[in-house]
Amino acid sequence: MTERRRLGRSDVEVTPIGLGCWQFSGGAGPTGWFWETLPQPQVDAIVRAALDGGISWFDTAEVYGWGRSERALSHALAAGRRGDGEVVVATKWWPALRRARTIAATLEERRRCLAPFSIGLHQVHQPWSVSSVEAQMEAMADLVAAGSIRAVGVSNFSAAWMRRAHATLARRGLALASNQVSYSLVNRRIESNGVLAAAQELGVTIIAYSPLAQGLLSGKFHEDPALVRGRTGPRRWMPLFRTKGLERTRPLIEELRRVAAAHGVSPAQVALNWLTHFHGMTVVAIPGATQPRHAEEAAGAMRFTLDAEELRRIDERSRAIG
Repeated sequence: MTERRRLGRSDVEVTPIGLGCWQFSGGAGPTGWFWETLPQPQVDAIVRAALDGGISWFDTAEVYGWGRSERALSHALAAGRRGDGEVVVATKWWPALRRARTIAATLEERRRCLAPFSIGLHQVHQPWSVSSVEAQMEAMADLVAAGSIRAVGVSNFSAAWMRRAHATLARRGLALASNQVSYSLVNRRIESNGVLAAAQELGVTIIAYSPLAQGLLSGKFHEDPALVRGRTGPRRWMPLFRTKGLERTRPLIEELRRVAAAHGVSPAQVALNWLTHFHGMTVVAIPGATQPRHAEEAAGAMRFTLDAEELRRIDERSRAIG
């Protein structure tokens, strides 16, 4: 049976690997252009592969196509013959230029888009609301009290903002379940800016998005640097995907390949396994997938164990990147 972990101190349990659903945006919304538009049958196949691989939860958001990702996900889960209660669905409220009262005002639309699946985790997507963190958490706590959502999370919150959110919920008898942040072997900022330490202290789960650094940690761009030119989105301009970035990260990729060969898995699977085990139970990850095989590979990252020496060597190579 696939391992389950609680999100923080909530009663929501998830597998160490979930599926990020930003790529189901249908090309719409402020960030939809990052991905190619996926037809619904392809989304259905991706989600089915994730489910068949043992993945139990899926992360989407209001801003991912203004409901398109949520609707695509609910359709795919139903096509995969899963019912509410068999999976956990996480979504997010978009706070930019909005007040906290719109959390409740927009929830019914979130529920319509996700129907018949309920919201296990509702998150504040960014710390950019017109209202205070305290007002946002009070609004979220009201939704928990009403039985509309099960747990409260945040995303892209600093350590200080996370502590404020946690304290506000605590006054309502609730715990902050999670903070969703960018975290990977080539982006370890949360280890030095206080976010990881605060999460461990408060019992908050870190949900790592971009855990494969937009595919960089698969090693495929190191094998064929020209691949990036054919990708949708800004990767072709990102420093890590340029020649110097690829050479700087090559020693890490080579270590991932060595460890992968020893376990009969892929470098990407090793990178995901490291991320979800190096800090004990604190970190879970939500890689995306644009093909069913990507979801199969992500699920496979939960089926082997890295030993202490392998974890240490990967850590050492990662830190050497600087």
